[in-house]
Amino acid sequence: MSVATGFDTPQETASFETGAAGLRDAARAKPDSVVRLMERSIGGADHPGRGTIALRPVARQITVRLDRRTLRGWHIRLLDQLGQRPDRRLRVVWVAGAHDLPPNAELLFRLEAAIHGLPRPGLATAAEPMAFAAYGTEVAADNPDLVLDLSGAQAGSDATADAAQPVWRLDFDGMPGEAGLLAALFAGRAPVAALRGSEGAPVAVGRLGAESHTVMLVAFEDYLARIITLIAAALDGAASTHLPDGTEAPLQPGSRFDLGGLGVSRRAASGLARQIARRLYALCFDSPQWRVGWRRVVGPDLIDLRRHPAGGWTDLPDDGRRFYADPFAIAHGGSVTLFVEEFDYRRGKGVISALRFDESGPRGRPEPVLELETHLSYPFVFEADGAVWMIPESHASGTIDLYRATAFPGGWVHEAVLVDHVVAGDATLLRHDGCWWMFATVRSGGGSYSDTLHLWHAPDFRGPWTPHPRNPVLIDVGSARAAGPIVARDGALIRPVQDCRRGYGAALGLARILRLDADGYEQRVETRLGPGAAWPGSRLHMLSAAGGFEFIDGSRRARSRLLG
Repeated sequence: MSVATGFDTPQETASFETGAAGLRDAARAKPDSVVRLMERSIGGADHPGRGTIALRPVARQITVRLDRRTLRGWHIRLLDQLGQRPDRRLRVVWVAGAHDLPPNAELLFRLEAAIHGLPRPGLATAAEPMAFAAYGTEVAADNPDLVLDLSGAQAGSDATADAAQPVWRLDFDGMPGEAGLLAALFAGRAPVAALRGSEGAPVAVGRLGAESHTVMLVAFEDYLARIITLIAAALDGAASTHLPDGTEAPLQPGSRFDLGGLGVSRRAASGLARQIARRLYALCFDSPQWRVGWRRVVGPDLIDLRRHPAGGWTDLPDDGRRFYADPFAIAHGGSVTLFVEEFDYRRGKGVISALRFDESGPRGRPEPVLELETHLSYPFVFEADGAVWMIPESHASGTIDLYRATAFPGGWVHEAVLVDHVVAGDATLLRHDGCWWMFATVRSGGGSYSDTLHLWHAPDFRGPWTPHPRNPVLIDVGSARAAGPIVARDGALIRPVQDCRRGYGAALGLARILRLDADGYEQRVETRLGPGAAWPGSRLHMLSAAGGFEFIDGSRRARSRLLG
């Protein structure tokens, strides 16, 4: 479990003007290069009712529509990233948009930055038009291959211009403009971002995530960072047009595609200024008290039950000076050993601890077996080639590392760096069809740790690991992040996932893997389990089982004051 308040990784602080100016050289075109784009065709056979994905070579030249009044740092970061491909030419044109944030939103952001020591400028900071001077008419043709409209204007507002070339527009829960993002955050809802073509059909869809739902600036910038990922993936032909649970992206209210009943987002945004005002007077947060639950399995397990067992769970006791989370169990040497993240409040970081279970339950208390300078969590433990191995999460190191036990359950030695230069969460391995697969959520360019799934494959678990060509294979805060080892059940692969739509680790999902190969990945979320009478609290986060025992974790809620 990442002990993330949402601001433990520094935000990028380089100036906007420097980032924009760096595109002057990157925006030079190479005529022999082709960019593959996703284009929606309605009524396809691959996804009945949702359409198929067809790829066509277009968009060497992209016009980006922006509103001078609503420019922010994320627009400059987006253009900087898109311009890194030398076969693209970018041009900015100014149009009148709509749905800007209320004026007191900036006051809220400044106050939170001051209280928490957050660096600014950031992705949410207002930008000046002069920062976009590099994107003049000299870097793009008059007739672009694609118009990327980020002004917040609704479809049909410029019908004459739109008829000449394809137009992609961005909306959040069916509402154009960034107010929809902040409204979703105040409502405790994970927003669905949709990039739509001229006819309103989604080109790319993602359910966005945020690590912290209590610091609005951090969460808002998490959302903005992931929007950049979504747009870049769409332009590279790697984005999905639907969510894995079958949820359709809401249509824009007021558009000719709106089927009615979608005014909720608009009404929520209309009260946004009042919600911000209340937040300014009463800043508070939820302080979770994490704990591990265990039970002896008699009869069906949680995957078969799809509900909490009637007998409930027994808490793994702690002394109040630490908490336990991220349970991983392994049957080895004739007994069950449980590995957990142990977080000592005095040291302020996590270590990996272990304890054995016998027929009656735990024997003693967890004892540390692996400690590094960085915070450790999610101890993915597995047995292969006659040894026991562990891949702990340590996203602060920028690597995914493999350790080997020399004196199980301790004696861990560093064996290899599996993936370098990556900020990854909850790496989980799977042996499937003669190949090793690695699942991990990746935080690239900011944003949430929990909403962007990447895959790698390798002939051996030691590597070399090759990234999936369609990474990120999924952007969905409701089902991207792992919640434990993948389980084979009745010929199917069931992947426990974290449902973070209402905060980190809020609920546990069970997703069936429908496709896993070098060309694509698909999963379908079949079950969502939250806290309840059998597991009181506010979160349900992980699932692991071995040797007739089953383990989960979660938290209870404690209210605290940020000020005073």
